[in-house]
Amino acid sequence: MLEVLAEATIPPTIDSLASSLGVHRSIAYRILRTLEDHGLVTRNADGAVQLAPRMATLAQNVSRDLQTATLPVITQVANDLGMTTFLAVLDRSQVVTLVSVEPNHAHASIAQRPGTRHELSVGAPGIAIQSVMSQTQIRSLGQQFRPEALEVALRGFATSHDEVIPGLTCVAAPLKLKGQPPATIAVVYIATVEPVETLGSRLNLAAKQITEDLQ
Repeated sequence: MLEVLAEATIPPTIDSLASSLGVHRSIAYRILRTLEDHGLVTRNADGAVQLAPRMATLAQNVSRDLQTATLPVITQVANDLGMTTFLAVLDRSQVVTLVSVEPNHAHASIAQRPGTRHELSVGAPGIAIQSVMSQTQIRSLGQQFRPEALEVALRGFATSHDEVIPGLTCVAAPLKLKGQPPATIAVVYIATVEPVETLGSRLNLAAKQITEDLQ
């Protein structure tokens, strides 16, 4: 239910939640009441359900050291490049955004909400993460291996266009961290005059800084 709520663009009703979960309304209601009792979800005046602020507090504890080391670095990258910059990690077979920063001074930027997720076989963040995994590991997750992952070792970064969100381009550099899930930092944008090599180099520098801060 929490996953359904996290991905919902409009707060769903209990009936809608029951349908999404494939359970009877009474079961969905009992699950909802349990989550409400723990302060994880709330209902508005119309009875629609949404995640409660406490979820944000809990999320801060996910990979806390990684988030702490990453946030100031990607904030600087976002402002340097004028692009939304984010940290994403592997969660089972999906890539999920943990932290996202939009530039302070930009006419327009792309929103990349924490909690946004997509399959490992899709987009530059997925390709970058695949570059630090074996093909056996990738296929054991039921994911397709992207040959572009082999190029990341040489280029230092991955690119994609029109994959996760139509019309958007993404550049991502892998984070090679001991004791942490495979991760990546990335920028997402509509158009830029900067060559992807410039963006990739900047992300590589940021990735090295994060790695050094966590050692």
